[in-house]
Amino acid sequence: MQISDFEIITTLSIEKNMRKAAEKLFVSQPALSQRLQHIEREWGIQIFTRSKRGVSLTAEGEVVARFAQETLERAADVRAQLNANNSEIYGTLKLAVSSVNGQYWLPDVLKEFVENYPHVKVSLMTGWSSEILEHMYHTDCHAAIVRGNPVWRGEKMHLFADPLNLVDTRIRRLEDLKNDERPYIQFRSDSSYDQVIEGWWHDQKIKLPARTIMVDQIETCKQMATHGIGYAVLPSISLTKRDGVNQIPLLDRQGKPLKRENWLLYNKEFLQLKQVRAFIELVRRRLSR
Repeated sequence: MQISDFEIITTLSIEKNMRKAAEKLFVSQPALSQRLQHIEREWGIQIFTRSKRGVSLTAEGEVVARFAQETLERAADVRAQLNANNSEIYGTLKLAVSSVNGQYWLPDVLKEFVENYPHVKVSLMTGWSSEILEHMYHTDCHAAIVRGNPVWRGEKMHLFADPLNLVDTRIRRLEDLKNDERPYIQFRSDSSYDQVIEGWWHDQKIKLPARTIMVDQIETCKQMATHGIGYAVLPSISLTKRDGVNQIPLLDRQGKPLKRENWLLYNKEFLQLKQVRAFIELVRRRLSR
């Protein structure tokens, strides 16, 4: 099979529509249909089922589609290695980033990176820091941005410390919590973050919130807090002056601000890839500004 055949399978599995896939691959729909039939004959199975609604992978097709995606990723890595001695930087940069950093820290960094290296493709995965660390252990990505204190034996660069704040439109002092019956708004995160917040509540000897609203996304949590629905604990990176809310820094038992550390993780061997080395160096330059 040719690389273009793997691109056909991957594109069709994503688009689930012959017309859209043909447009994306810059071929006619009849030509795409004919090529797909040839691919299926070569494999000796039906990879896609066809219907008026579009196409979908068969059980066997799912196996082939995974193989096609892995092959394309491997081919991109090989191309990057072959181009390693060239002046231009190509290839795919595979990043795994915690959701908070992906939303608030990464956009400015990626903007500068893609402007400086327009030929590099960026593959991005987001999730909880614990999930991102798993991706690194399984070498699913070249580099990762995580929060907390990760157990990692590879290369590790400290990015910044992110103070935590109790955020509300009404409350100005922690003592005001005693007389506030509104709900505590909490966003889902990994267990290490939840433990930090639970430990802080316990240390303050303040009654626990009578009601809690749990939301999936930090931005939803922030919007509910800024609209006065309740109060929340949010990292400083998610807040701006335009939010118009009171921010009460969370302090530990010694009276020091509670912070979440943020790290860039990578394997030294991936520095052989120029696109990875370029990203690491860009982040390091930004830290020194």
